[in-house]
Amino acid sequence: MTALSASQSPTHWWQSRVVKRFLSHRLALLGLLMIGLLTLACVVGPYLLPYDSLFIDLRARFAAPFTGDHYLGTDPLGRDLAVRLLMAGRISLLVGFFAMVLSILVGMLVGVVGGYRGGWVNTVLMRTVDGFLSFPTIFLLLALAAALQPSPVMITVIIAVTSWMEVARIVEAEVRSLKEREFVLAGRMLGLSGAHIMFREILPNVMGPIIVAATLTVARAILLEAYISFLGFGIQPPLPSWGNMLNGAQQYLDSAPWLAIIPGVAITIAVSSFNFIGDGLRDAFDVRNDSF
Repeated sequence: MTALSASQSPTHWWQSRVVKRFLSHRLALLGLLMIGLLTLACVVGPYLLPYDSLFIDLRARFAAPFTGDHYLGTDPLGRDLAVRLLMAGRISLLVGFFAMVLSILVGMLVGVVGGYRGGWVNTVLMRTVDGFLSFPTIFLLLALAAALQPSPVMITVIIAVTSWMEVARIVEAEVRSLKEREFVLAGRMLGLSGAHIMFREILPNVMGPIIVAATLTVARAILLEAYISFLGFGIQPPLPSWGNMLNGAQQYLDSAPWLAIIPGVAITIAVSSFNFIGDGLRDAFDVRNDSF
């Protein structure tokens, strides 16, 4: 009973202090609030607005924000900007989230196996990572997007393919520092398999850096989707995304600047909020910040 209490106590201590440090980070809480509100607006908002994202009101073309029946104005075709912004938010946030999940899974698998196995396995995997990193990310992203069908699913996969390497590096370094610890040696002495030790013993102790990397990867994925859609290689109209909304607004910067400002502000809020959350999580998982 005493041994069980001793083994459980550090876990409870660690979790409680991580939460307290995160809750004391004001920018992280602001980012969490903004992401929550933005996600809620994108999920529920289109159902509360009177227009469909494809509804064209030719009489209200280029309507300015907060004038008439269109809260954020209209685009050159007379489509309501508010509903298109929220529908675009669904696409951009989903692409960012699922690209993060794929890149984290791939990077985590490569990093754990390479860090634990070492030797030629680690050499091959890390040289593969170096090979991907040697290509300029933007050029690789644009080349893949131009060569493949630019659907939301394909854009998600393309962004994940160009984003997993940093995660693999982080995880590999953490696993190498943990694989000679006492609890890993004890697992080997008990005859536990390598897969069990990697994924049941070591991996839970690396979740802190992985979670931090995940939040920052979402922000990066949203920016990359906006970038390639802005250049015309990403998600194609009439399906809206924040990137292709910016693409359609560039020729009207003088006459209708709100067409670019509104999706630009949405991108800024989303990316900044995820970065704030990432900073808060990084500080929360850093034991050097523990004052106890």
